[in-house]
Amino acid sequence: MALTPLITEDYWMFRVRLSPSQAIVAFPKFGTIGIGFAVEESSWNTNLPYTCETERIYEHIARNKGDESITCEDCVAAIRLIQDAVEDAVAAESGGAA
Repeated sequence: MALTPLITEDYWMFRVRLSPSQAIVAFPKFGTIGIGFAVEESSWNTNLPYTCETERIYEHIARNKGDESITCEDCVAAIRLIQDAVEDAVAAESGGAA
């Protein structure tokens, strides 16, 4: 059985703020790193592993954007930043390049 840990502000590994009330975040998820919106209005637990294609992650999580002033382009750029940061962190942890 896998249980979700307590989700608090300290749980996120990386965060890219998109508006005062929304960000895209990366967090540990069952042996990988998930990417999703920090605030999920329509569905809790909507995220995908960081290794998925950037556009696929955006399409999967877009329903939780919550703020129409946030553009698709900004979201995709934020996801790419987070994917790069996670890859760098994984490489540093393993002692090699990603």
